[in-house]
Order: sequence, then structure tokens, then C-alpha cells
Amino acid sequence: MLLDIKSRMQEESVLELMEYAVLADSGELEQVTAEYREDDSLGLFGYVEEEEIIGVIGFRKTGDELQIKHMAVQPEYRGMGYGRGLLLELMLLTKPEKVVCETYADAVDFYRNLGFEVIAIDEGPGGERFVCTYEVHAEEEE
Repeated sequence: MLLDIKSRMQEESVLELMEYAVLADSGELEQVTAEYREDDSLGLFGYVEEEEIIGVIGFRKTGDELQIKHMAVQPEYRGMGYGRGLLLELMLLTKPEKVVCETYADAVDFYRNLGFEVIAIDEGPGGERFVCTYEVHAEEEE
């Protein structure tokens, strides 16, 4: 079940997942959690199963565009469809016309397998970065 967990940002399980979603630098984790607390335009949802938060997805919806800011799934649940479920359920809730995210090489295949167009943009502190874009078609929303 997808739930709004932004108010639970300081819980250990949420922080652990957010740490997976950002670079291992603890300073960045602190900066990101502060952004979620202070910026009302940022949302944070979690996939909860049997009271355990399995994954998180952070986002900003601007007009018809959904920007994925952060996404992570607990390591023992990866490869089981939870990441895909997080993204698809969020798309059903927010009904965007376009979904965009920036990511590193380790997540490119995930987005490519979901039909995103992937373009290399530059080199970042974590390696080569990519922008992934998905245009939602009306028949897909039904």
C-alpha cells in the first residue's frame, strides 16, 4: 500500500531508505531530509507492507510533469517489482503527462525497462548521470 510518509521523515526506517537514494555522504542525507521537511512542493510516499516500509519515492509534481527526486527499495526486496510498483502507483495517483528523473548508471536499466527514454547528460560525483523521460499516453492511464 502506498502511503504519504513525509511526516515520518525522521524515522530510522525512512532515513535508511533515503540513505540508499542519495550518495553515501551523510551531509547530503541531512540536506535532503531538510529539503523534504521545508519544501511543501516535495512529496514522499512509502510502500508499506505488514507495517514495514519496503520502499520510498520522493517527488515533485509541477503542472503535468512528475519529477522523481529519490527512490529506493530495501535491499532484500529489490528485483521483486516494488520499485516498479512505487512508480506506477504514484503515476496513477498524480496522473502526469510526463515523468522525469535524473539518475546514475546503476538505475538506468530500471527506467529503460519501464519504457523511459534515457539520455546521458554529464559526469557527477557518483559517476555518469542520465536523464530519464517518459511521456504518458492517454490510453495508458485507463
